[in-house]
Amino acid sequence: MERFDNHTFVVCAYKESEFLEECVKSLLNQTVKSNIMIATSTPNEHIKNVAEKYNIELHINSEARGIGPDWNFAVSKAQTDFVTLAHQDDIYDEHYTEKMYENIKKYDDIIMIFTNHKEIRNGKVAKKNINLKIKSLMMLPLKISNKSNITKKMTLYFGNPISCPSVTLNTKVLGKKPYREDMFSNIDWGTWLDFLKFKGRFVYEKTILTYHRVHQASETSRLINNQKRVQEDYEMFCRIWPKPIAKFIMIFYKNAVKAN
Repeated sequence: MERFDNHTFVVCAYKESEFLEECVKSLLNQTVKSNIMIATSTPNEHIKNVAEKYNIELHINSEARGIGPDWNFAVSKAQTDFVTLAHQDDIYDEHYTEKMYENIKKYDDIIMIFTNHKEIRNGKVAKKNINLKIKSLMMLPLKISNKSNITKKMTLYFGNPISCPSVTLNTKVLGKKPYREDMFSNIDWGTWLDFLKFKGRFVYEKTILTYHRVHQASETSRLINNQKRVQEDYEMFCRIWPKPIAKFIMIFYKNAVKAN
C-alpha cells in the first residue's frame, strides 16, 4: 500500500468529544497511509484511551492559551512538511490523503490545499444548503488561477469559503506556527489572508473529501451564540473593505451566520 511519509494528520482533541474515535478511524482508513498524531491542551482519560487503543502518539500542551496557540502547538509537533489539522468532530473520506498527494506531486509551489466538503447534521450527511452553494460560488476565482494573488484574495473578499478541517498546509513555506493567535472565531480566515504574502498556490480540490459536523456543542456554535463570530466577521470585512462597505456586507452576512 502506498504511503505519503511527508504528511501528518494532527487531531486537535478537546475535552471529551463523543466523535473523536470516529474521526481517528477515518484517518486510519485512508487509501494512502501517512502519519497520525493527537494533540490536546485538555488531557483526560477519554483522549488517552483513544490514543492508546489505536497506538497513536499523544502530545499534551501544558499552556492552554486559546485555539490559535493550540493549533500552532499541534502543527509544531509534526515532523513533516505537509500537515493537516484534523478537527475531532469531523470525518475524512478514505481518499483524502490520496487526492492531497496527487496535487502535491502535480504542483511544486503549493502553499495549502483544501477540499470540497459536506455537513453532518443530526448524525446524517445534510443536503447541500444555501451556505454551501454560496461557498462553491466563492471558489470560482481559483478556477481561473490558483496562483494569482488577485484571484486568491477574491476568494476571501466576502467571507471564508475554505473549510478549515479540509486544509493541508505546506509548513516548509509557512513555518511551524502558521496560525494567527489574536482571534477566536476567524483564526482560519485571518490566517488565509496572511498567506497572501507568500508566493504559491491555493489549490482547491473540488472532490468532497471532508464532512464537517455541525452541532450545538461545537466551538463554532458557541462563538455564534455569544456573538463573538459576528464581531470578528465585521473586523475581517473592515480589513478587506472600507468601513461603509463592510457595514453593508454585514447586513446580509449576519443572516448567513444564523443559518449555521
